[in-house]
Amino acid sequence: MEPQHLRDLYDRQLRRDARPDGPGCRVERVGDVVRQTGPAHAWNGVLWSGLDAEDADRAIAGQIDHYRAEGLSFEWKLYAHDTPADLGARLVAAGFAAEEPETLMAAEAAALPHDVPLPAGVELRAVTDESGVRQVAEVHERAFGTDSAHLERQLLDRLAADPDTVTAVVALADGEPVSAARLELCPGTDFAGLWGGGTVEAWRGRGLYRALVAHRARIAAERGHRYVQVDAADTSRPILRRLGFLTLSTTTPHTYGG
Repeated sequence: MEPQHLRDLYDRQLRRDARPDGPGCRVERVGDVVRQTGPAHAWNGVLWSGLDAEDADRAIAGQIDHYRAEGLSFEWKLYAHDTPADLGARLVAAGFAAEEPETLMAAEAAALPHDVPLPAGVELRAVTDESGVRQVAEVHERAFGTDSAHLERQLLDRLAADPDTVTAVVALADGEPVSAARLELCPGTDFAGLWGGGTVEAWRGRGLYRALVAHRARIAAERGHRYVQVDAADTSRPILRRLGFLTLSTTTPHTYGG
């Protein structure tokens, strides 16, 4: 499939027709905006908008009012192909903070390598309980240098409420968690999402990221999802491109509050 067609499918299935991604969350369409609202530890924000120059500022103000009334900080997930062309500048002018852009990439799950060898002494373990979630959070904090309390709570909630929609895995080297990632399955769509792939510094460059992509792509294909998608950082993009991922767009999170 051509990148443009794949991007259109992604926009329709995962943005315009999005479903709640966790317990206690709801997705609403208000005018030309699709948003998710949930508990404070969940992902709250705007998934899609179809705005023009005349209604963009009014829609932005409306979302700010909504989340303020809920007592929540939130994210406007802006894509390079969203309209109007100056939407990012309008968000910043309204008080949002733009974070680092990432590259939206996707590939056919069944076409990706599914048997990438692990380094000697490393094993992959499925995450099914609180101790495993804690290991994922530990890797996340060591790899990215950010607090993972919200991620830990979200993953625990998903595993308890709807384990068929999320799969997490941790790579252990002699019992120490050194890499971790999760796969978020979107029932009723062609897509599964690759999220949180991180490796502690001492273990980078040994193929763990590729192995975790392969592991999750195999599961996605087995569960009936044709494509896997990822918001790729600069460090991941070359690896994914070599594996066969296509670039569909870029996405820049814009955060408000918090």
